[in-house]
Amino acid sequence: MDLKARLHQDLRAAMKAGGKVETSTLRLLLNAIKTREVEKRGELTEPEILQLIVKESSQRRESIQQFRRGGREDLVLREEAELQVLEKLLPKAMTPEELLAKAREAIAATGAASVKDIGKVMAYLMPQVAGRADGKEVSHLVRQELSGGA
Repeated sequence: MDLKARLHQDLRAAMKAGGKVETSTLRLLLNAIKTREVEKRGELTEPEILQLIVKESSQRRESIQQFRRGGREDLVLREEAELQVLEKLLPKAMTPEELLAKAREAIAATGAASVKDIGKVMAYLMPQVAGRADGKEVSHLVRQELSGGA
């Protein structure tokens, strides 16, 4: 079963179970997917959907920090609950060793020789690690590898 169909199935199950947070979070996610598909004028691939889930998760983390600074613990709790729902949808995170191996593989596959080639390495690598590694972390690791491991 593809990821989008699984999301619809999870939504139906959450609605039947009466899970308000899970229902609203999945509805928001499916709406974001539909919006992105309209923008793209086509179906999203699984890696694109995973990237969207990662983006939504990152937004929740940022909101949690902002709400904590503002003393809005009620909103922090809501965002944390939504974040838990989103994180359940993501595949298991890659270990640093797995990520390093993938980065080296991508560098070899693209023929990258210097930091100037980071763009093509990232374009090759990100679809493979979507949802399993943070983009900033991947970029930092690739940059480190291309600059001689310093």
